[in-house]
Amino acid sequence: MITISGLSASYEAVDVLHEVDVTAHGGELTVILGANGSGKSTLFKAISGVLRPNRGTVEFNGEDITRSSPASIVKRGLAHCPEGRHLFPAMSVEKNLMLGAYVRRRDKARVRSLLERTYELFPVLREKRRQSAGSLSGGQQQMVAIGRALMSDPTMLILDEPSMGLAPLVTQQVFDTIVEINREGIGVLLAEQNANQALQIATSGYVLAEGRVVLSGTAEELQRDPRVQKAYLGV
Repeated sequence: MITISGLSASYEAVDVLHEVDVTAHGGELTVILGANGSGKSTLFKAISGVLRPNRGTVEFNGEDITRSSPASIVKRGLAHCPEGRHLFPAMSVEKNLMLGAYVRRRDKARVRSLLERTYELFPVLREKRRQSAGSLSGGQQQMVAIGRALMSDPTMLILDEPSMGLAPLVTQQVFDTIVEINREGIGVLLAEQNANQALQIATSGYVLAEGRVVLSGTAEELQRDPRVQKAYLGV
């Protein structure tokens, strides 16, 4: 479980997050909704150790990780799949995937098992494992990015805008895979502008606006909320 309390963060002199409180339970799917610039990516960077918050705390499974390094956070079982994929385009698909297993590299049997499971989730990646990641379609590159995060053997997976820039059919495939990952017991913290699809698969959610939590509740409650319907669901 991730518990975020009073989290504030900034880039140099620009304040982005303001006293954010969020809880994401293990085994559940929690969605963070918000327009561009609302602070979703900044929140995720602060959770995963990429950005040091100004104030507040981040706990993972009861342990304070606010000041922990990204590598130590990954070792604890929290993986972050960032917006924009951030692959190494000249490297093969399989090498990109194996980079995600670096913290588990001494357990070779487990790494082989994780790689096999990733190929089961994304069969096309097995077919293209020797190709350079940069030669893949946008949807396939997103699969590599998610697979790389899964290769660290997480118990909680942070996904930042996984459907961005994808065709509707590919978006549905990505969402179906997220549901499958969650069914296997991996908690998911998902930032997504496609609010309709995200709320359909989520357990609970939060709405960020200008770096503050303005709404929270179960996915059903948020779907029924007139403010969410007007701003995000087109109702």
